[in-house]
Amino acid sequence: MAGETVTQTKWEGKACVELAIPTAQEVWPLMEDFCSLHKWLPYVDTCYQVDGIPGQPGMVRYCASTITSSSNGNKETMTTWAKEKLLMIDPIKRCLSYEVIDNNIGMKFYVAKLIVSPNGDGKNGCKIEWSFVCDPIEGLRYEDFLLNTIETGLQSMAKKMEDVILSTR
Repeated sequence: MAGETVTQTKWEGKACVELAIPTAQEVWPLMEDFCSLHKWLPYVDTCYQVDGIPGQPGMVRYCASTITSSSNGNKETMTTWAKEKLLMIDPIKRCLSYEVIDNNIGMKFYVAKLIVSPNGDGKNGCKIEWSFVCDPIEGLRYEDFLLNTIETGLQSMAKKMEDVILSTR
């Protein structure tokens, strides 16, 4: 109805990026290293294992970023962080899923899945897909979260992975 505000109970979204040259077989080993996120996402400063067995469901990583902002001439530094638990990893299908289990950024519920798949011919290029379901995040609009975190993050991740792969060929 006109003028009514609709409250969305869950946010769901997906971003995809295609790489023309690196294959899924080349990209997947970079993606499956669950504690290498700081190498690929520009807004993650550190990422390391805090619990579990590397590469196995149940493993928990700690990811953090330091944000510096200015207001009224004063610089403020804040560290945002999240602990994320690997739920599923499948090297055959080249996909993994994880959930945020603790954080200081307002996420109450967040589950994501990353998939690396070959392009049509399977010889050249691949597609990386990042999908998620989460509760709305206080202080953020869905569109801003999707664009600034998921889409921009995935584009940066794909570019960095492509650069690394092409530099070692």
